[in-house]
Amino acid sequence: MRERVLDLVFLVGVLFKGIDGLLETIGGIALLFVTPGQVKSAAHAATSKELTEDPHDLVANLLVHGVSHLHTGSQMFIAAYLVLHGVVKLAIVVALLVGSRRVYPWAMAALGVFVVFQVYELVTAPSVGVVVLTILDVVIIWLTWREWRRNRELRKTWRGTVDWIFRRHVTS
Repeated sequence: MRERVLDLVFLVGVLFKGIDGLLETIGGIALLFVTPGQVKSAAHAATSKELTEDPHDLVANLLVHGVSHLHTGSQMFIAAYLVLHGVVKLAIVVALLVGSRRVYPWAMAALGVFVVFQVYELVTAPSVGVVVLTILDVVIIWLTWREWRRNRELRKTWRGTVDWIFRRHVTS
């Protein structure tokens, strides 16, 4: 049972990494075409109603505070980071979906590099978002290592997990 749950967590994690990679890539590209002032205006417009209702809203305040120090140089760095991080995640997910086990060590190494950078960011400029992202990346690295060690391709894990879910659902 524990193994099947971990398989499911791995599959869901890969799915979310793909979605996250796509959103990061789109967001990074979008940041290349807007000014810091436009980003600040969008953040204020997106949060103004919520902050009127609840001036202590954590997410809204983090967003407004995060963009308040934005300038062209930092925005370009963030855009480049998001595009690179997103494209790498998308490449990893596509390679896993294609079924190549050879990509597992590369996926773990790429995510490991991002984790090292994120830990550096946590030391120099702590943020809740980076903590969550780092924890998720570490969990995905561990689950990817587990799959690689078990000598399984994503398709095999997918089939086994789907069979297990439907078998459990039908017998319940």
